[in-house]
Amino acid sequence: MVFQDKFQLRIPGPTPIPPSVQQAMSRPMIGHRSKECSAIIRQCSEDLGHIFGTNQTSLILSSSGTSALEAAVINVLSPGDEALVVTTGVFGERFAKIVDRYQMTCHRLEVEWGKACDPEQLIQALRQHPTVKAVFFTYCETSTGVLNPIHTLAQTVHEHSDALVIVDGVSCIGAVPCQMDDWGIDILVTGSQKAFMLPPGLAMVAVSEQAWKRIANNPSPRFYLDLLSYREKMEQETTPFTPAVSLLFGLQEVLHLLAEEGMEAVIRRHQLLKEMTRAGIRALGLELMTSDEDASPTVTSILGGGDEWSSEALRKELSAIGVIVAGGQQHLKGKIFRIGHMGYCDPLDICTILSSLEVSLHKIGRPVSLGQGVQAAQEVWIHA
Repeated sequence: MVFQDKFQLRIPGPTPIPPSVQQAMSRPMIGHRSKECSAIIRQCSEDLGHIFGTNQTSLILSSSGTSALEAAVINVLSPGDEALVVTTGVFGERFAKIVDRYQMTCHRLEVEWGKACDPEQLIQALRQHPTVKAVFFTYCETSTGVLNPIHTLAQTVHEHSDALVIVDGVSCIGAVPCQMDDWGIDILVTGSQKAFMLPPGLAMVAVSEQAWKRIANNPSPRFYLDLLSYREKMEQETTPFTPAVSLLFGLQEVLHLLAEEGMEAVIRRHQLLKEMTRAGIRALGLELMTSDEDASPTVTSILGGGDEWSSEALRKELSAIGVIVAGGQQHLKGKIFRIGHMGYCDPLDICTILSSLEVSLHKIGRPVSLGQGVQAAQEVWIHA
């Protein structure tokens, strides 16, 4: 028997929500312009700065992560401006689509899916397009499980151009190292439903001094996504429009949980989850999509069995026993499956996923030695 309300949600977002966060979001409603709400907004902004690695004010938008990507584009660029977008998968391409939609000139640096951007590739692209005003990166490419070396890439941009560095950190911030100021990131965006262990509905943004100058001089109109309005209102400890108050309650509790664990420990935990997952997958004879060097600590992509077995059949069997993993996107649909291991996730969860994989692989006719994947993960866990 499978209980309807008991299952393992292991997709790369939305992710499971801790009970204390659920309880926080169930608090009675308060006025969004009250002193109590202002105190929450102020504290959340300050705590986000520690996770982003910035002294800049962190802004909170009541909208999806994609809205923050759009805000990053339209606040620094005008129609006709040139931008370089590094695409390593679906979400890098999303940045490019936003740039195209607003009639900016979009130059794509297309990287093979499953691989991280190499600094030499970036240098060549910057030489080909010396007048770009911004370079857009995806820190973790959710569609492939790649973690791009943002520290090195940002440094490369600043060494070879005057462009701003804009980073989509939606599917990894709160789980990986991030030093926005030291690394030279000009705009960093993330969302609530990934490593921040919340429902969808909040986007968080931080902006460098250089980017604020660009934004202030940008004549393009914007309204709900005008970051200048958010900065002005944040100085008054509020937001320009009605915030998602219940999500703010949850964010306050999430930031408390992260501080309690300590960000260094949070980062180590996610690294362990990645290594356990990859060891277990290899022990089962399955093929990982990314190299160890390029792999993200928040999501792992595994290739399907081609003609031997179907990743979609495997996902169906997993779902039947209450384990939800993600499939592939665009041309990878039906060719890979993806396991999310970020946020409210620990080593026991990885052991459960691998055990479920072993059973489900048997059911679709791909025999594996039961316990082999779990054992490999446990050995990583023991030696951590």
